[in-house]
Amino acid sequence: MPDLVLWDIDHTLMATRGLGGELWAEAFEEVTGAPLREQASVTGSTERVILKETARLHGIPYSGDLFARFADALGAVHVRRAAELRERGHALPGAAAVLAVLEERGVPQSVVTGNVRAAAEVKLAVFGLDGYLQLDSGAYAEDAEMRPELLHVALARVGVNPAQAVFLGDTPADVAAGREVGVRVIAVATGCTPADELEDADVVLSSLSDTERVVAAIKA
Repeated sequence: MPDLVLWDIDHTLMATRGLGGELWAEAFEEVTGAPLREQASVTGSTERVILKETARLHGIPYSGDLFARFADALGAVHVRRAAELRERGHALPGAAAVLAVLEERGVPQSVVTGNVRAAAEVKLAVFGLDGYLQLDSGAYAEDAEMRPELLHVALARVGVNPAQAVFLGDTPADVAAGREVGVRVIAVATGCTPADELEDADVVLSSLSDTERVVAAIKA
């Protein structure tokens, strides 16, 4: 088994069924005073980059302070609407089972996500996934703009060589980041990207539903 398994969150472990966009819009208006007219592309990106590009679309100057205030607001709105998130969203089939098997086998697990940490923690807790993950070892939007940097941060926090880690995600950006950093990449075609566009990964799975197959792919 690898020394570390790192997970993307959205569309890899869970789906929010549109509520994530609503929460983002609420935080954006709270911080900027401007209703959200258009949001920059979110697939495979990080909250820091999405906010920077979305602010530009609205003619709003971006700064580190704006991001910090937005991160606080986004975390707070996830806390306020956690019950709604539980009702509308769901953990993806097989996610909890795979996390549980890896925990039973003593494999350290954490997250590499474009989410701000507070929002990530709420999502994982709402769907009962947080107990399997060493969240202090993860990497979040506060840590870097780009996914390769996030992977480096998470690996450094645990002191694991990239060759001894596995990263699971659902976008071409996840695959490209893993390739750049040198971790094994398992792509899960549970998001917006079809399997044939994830073929640069070491393994492509249609879902996490077959626990034995997923664990075997991670172990390989």
